[in-house]
Amino acid sequence: MSELIRPSTVLPANRRPITIHTADGLKLIGEVASPIGDCKGSILALHPLPTAGGMMDSHVYKKAANRLPAMAGIEIIRFNTRGTTSQAGTSDGSFGEGVTEKFDVEAAIEFSFKELGVEKLWVMGWSFGTDLALKFARDPRVIGLILLSPPLRTSEVSDLEFWAKDGRPITALIPEFDDYLKPEAAADAFKVVSQIELINVDEAKHLWVGEPAVYRVLSEITKIISPESLPLPTEI
Repeated sequence: MSELIRPSTVLPANRRPITIHTADGLKLIGEVASPIGDCKGSILALHPLPTAGGMMDSHVYKKAANRLPAMAGIEIIRFNTRGTTSQAGTSDGSFGEGVTEKFDVEAAIEFSFKELGVEKLWVMGWSFGTDLALKFARDPRVIGLILLSPPLRTSEVSDLEFWAKDGRPITALIPEFDDYLKPEAAADAFKVVSQIELINVDEAKHLWVGEPAVYRVLSEITKIISPESLPLPTEI
């Protein structure tokens, strides 16, 4: 007998802890959740603002790791940026105001390719993590970016101009009721990036609370990396 997928649902995957070493000498804790079968692609997830409770276990990322390896063959790589704490523990260092986290992002990308053997890597940021992605995920091996609720808090015009010139695909999910950057403002802010796909999500909020919001986010991610896996199941 089938049952509804709930916030606590954990589907089968190969899960293991990881430790990422940064160029400035820190150890960052994380986890990789890999499909048991074929891998369609990998996502490196950059979490929301740690000073506001953001971490690798922030709910959309935790649910992505719990579901997408089994549902869509997508590998999810999560980690705590410097000084950030989750149930798995605390990464070395202290919050760097979105500046020294450059070392974290670059080390995590290198770890994904060198240690995990990733072949197709997307970098996904949520809130604070979108600024980290836009500023620091420039490694040419990265296929593209996925942005959830981008506030453009520390990203500069020069960062957007880099991606505009670079041309790699970027998809941004913009909540209708976002606390920082609503759809109309997002359209204006990102107009320099001609290749960006802005997806305005009706009735959604910055934190994507509730199963309908989570389902929409996970579906949009799957559409990019493993479209043949859609629609995602709602029961198991």
